Amino acid sequence: MSKFLQIKDLGFKDYKETWEYQEVLFQKILQIKSNNKKQGFAHDTPNYFLFVEHPHVYTLGKNGHIENLLISEEKLKAINATFYKINRGGDITYHGPGQIVGYPILDLENFFTDIHKYLRFLEEMIILTLAEYGLKAERSKGETGVWLDVGTPFARKICAMGVRASRWVTMHGFALNVNTNLGYFDHMIPCGIKDKAVTSLHVELGKAEVSLAEVKEKLLKHFLQLFEAEIRKKMEA
Repeated sequence: MSKFLQIKDLGFKDYKETWEYQEVLFQKILQIKSNNKKQGFAHDTPNYFLFVEHPHVYTLGKNGHIENLLISEEKLKAINATFYKINRGGDITYHGPGQIVGYPILDLENFFTDIHKYLRFLEEMIILTLAEYGLKAERSKGETGVWLDVGTPFARKICAMGVRASRWVTMHGFALNVNTNLGYFDHMIPCGIKDKAVTSLHVELGKAEVSLAEVKEKLLKHFLQLFEAEIRKKMEA
């Protein structure tokens, strides 16, 4: 088992290109696992962690409802946004500038074989990171992701999550609102959950802008601790 992690920050990158890149890494791990099974020999499988910031895009999970996107194709073009139906769990979500998106592409057999635990660990990574900024973030029962003021009329979501897994290999991940333009959430019902607000780190802190690099550093620190992983290397372009 390999708990080494290969890290790559893709910067500002188109959603579809990034999705295709994820698929390449995802299929690479699956192919190694398939070969191991055929040969009866265990080659280590790699683990990847991608950071990225996307242009404006709405994505709908495989079990999502298209009616949760509240605008037409013409309006999408007018606000310079795109839309994709994708193969993760969850409903509709938004990605855009100022948001940190993380895609851990892991062989969970290197860590633990429990998807529920995997999602809880991703949530815990966000909760611990936000605690460093003085925010008390929480889980909301029955709703994947990370929230503030759970159980009150002021509950608001700060991080969405949606993953895909096959033979214990993961892809897709989380989207943490840092300096995000929250107006784009008005064009959808976030994650299909009505009557609950969305927020961002810079709004909660009352700052014009929060350092994305600093937040990424904290996220990665907590991820490594929770998964007992180590960084092997930065991935080449």
